Amino acid sequence: MSQQGTDRYSTCAAVSLGRGLELKSPVLLASGTVSYGEELNKLCDLSKIGGIVTKAISLEPRTGNPPRRIAETPSGMINAIGLANVGVERFITEKVPFLRTLDTAVIVNIAGRSIDDYLEVVSRLDVVEGLSGYEINLSCPNVKGECMIMGVSRDATFEIVSELRKITRRHLMIKLTPNVTSISTIALAAQEAGADSVSLINTVVGMAVNYKTRRPLLKNITGGLSGPAIKPIALAKVWEVFKAVSIPIVGMGGIAGFEDAMEFILAGSTAVQIGTMNFVYPDIGEQVATAIEQYFSTPGATSLSEYRGSLITE
Repeated sequence: MSQQGTDRYSTCAAVSLGRGLELKSPVLLASGTVSYGEELNKLCDLSKIGGIVTKAISLEPRTGNPPRRIAETPSGMINAIGLANVGVERFITEKVPFLRTLDTAVIVNIAGRSIDDYLEVVSRLDVVEGLSGYEINLSCPNVKGECMIMGVSRDATFEIVSELRKITRRHLMIKLTPNVTSISTIALAAQEAGADSVSLINTVVGMAVNYKTRRPLLKNITGGLSGPAIKPIALAKVWEVFKAVSIPIVGMGGIAGFEDAMEFILAGSTAVQIGTMNFVYPDIGEQVATAIEQYFSTPGATSLSEYRGSLITE
């Protein structure tokens, strides 16, 4: 069984993702569900969680796909936002000052149209203080011809991670798509190229239609399915990758509460990200982080590091 990093505990639920990225809790809030943190900070005590992953940042501002861009589906939601964001320069001037005030890790999700785009964004952010690391989005299913192409290719993944590793000493987390033949092959390529961790899974490609109007619910036709509906897929992918790599895994996909988070840790996740459920319960991250801390602080309880990946399969 692979060992997913070395925990450096200040509390019983603190974890290390490597290269200086220390989390007070294994709970992170996922990119695209917390914007840049300012609005959610009014509804959730972000100091109680491990960190937030910002909305994806690209080199230039993006308006994203035309509406309708979000639709509810059974046990989840489907979206085709299209990586709408303020761009790296406005992010630095308008969003970073607030993010620096947070008593939690700030990980910047980065998306691009080409390797050069990723390199330029990281170069500009690398001189900015107050950021804990980068989540490199190689897996967005809602933007045709861009990061999705890199995320399904072992060679492309290796190339972009290798180039990014040359220009930054900050933590590199590579976000993986489930929409591939072998996610462990892509994860291994990221590890071999110098990634510090991998996060998985991103949304699953899906579609929703209205049988009366005979039209798709999303203008983009297809989008990314998230929420509890994809949890079994996500757990299987985390377990597959856990058996293949030695770097930490950040698991996500359908986490709706404490028990779900514990299942991902059991399957091999060093940390977890909560996404869609933030729209339902804005303080879900705080709730789950508190519950995990209480569980592992119970007298006689196993440690988090011992619990991680201890799934019994025989």
